[in-house]
Amino acid sequence: MSLRQTYALWAPMYDLFLKPATGAARAKNLVNLGRLEGQSLAVIGIGSGLDLDWLCTHTHPALCVGLDITRAMLKHAQTRSRTCPFPIHLIEGDAMQTPLAGAQFDHVVLHLILAVVPNPTAVLAEASRIVKPGGSILIFDKFLRPDQKAPLRRFVSPLLGLLATRTDVEFEPLLAAHAELSLQRNEPLLARGWFRGITLIKSKD
Repeated sequence: MSLRQTYALWAPMYDLFLKPATGAARAKNLVNLGRLEGQSLAVIGIGSGLDLDWLCTHTHPALCVGLDITRAMLKHAQTRSRTCPFPIHLIEGDAMQTPLAGAQFDHVVLHLILAVVPNPTAVLAEASRIVKPGGSILIFDKFLRPDQKAPLRRFVSPLLGLLATRTDVEFEPLLAAHAELSLQRNEPLLARGWFRGITLIKSKD
């Protein structure tokens, strides 16, 4: 079953499980964006639009684009977007190969997407491509440390990856492939640090 098909099945119940479980951590991570007046924002893997609950109240970007591979999820995000004081452009597309122009956004949000897709390396590369020099990439996801054994999480990850998400993704090797990205913030947000909030800054050089 493809990622698009899997999340089409999850769409009707996604908010029921994820909103109470991740709402506070999402808000704590998103506060690092600030108000965003006059700036542009891309939310890659916007899903049902849970991040919009915070963004529509606390920010006011000049341009906001949300991308997701699942049309059923985007329908939920569209409903949420109607209450926003700024327009949100929702696009159906693959986070691993977006249709977005390079160096277009001041900020890119990757919430619970790197541990979901088959190729997180491609997603981070896309985020780096579309963010402007000097811009930020904001990440909230679950990552193992490279030296963390976590045998159960690593063992069940192939199966869980078919159902919804992976549990064996390591962030540090992903970042090591991008000399243009520097780590500004890396803090535990949920589940004793398994879920982290991360801010990356793209070099201006």
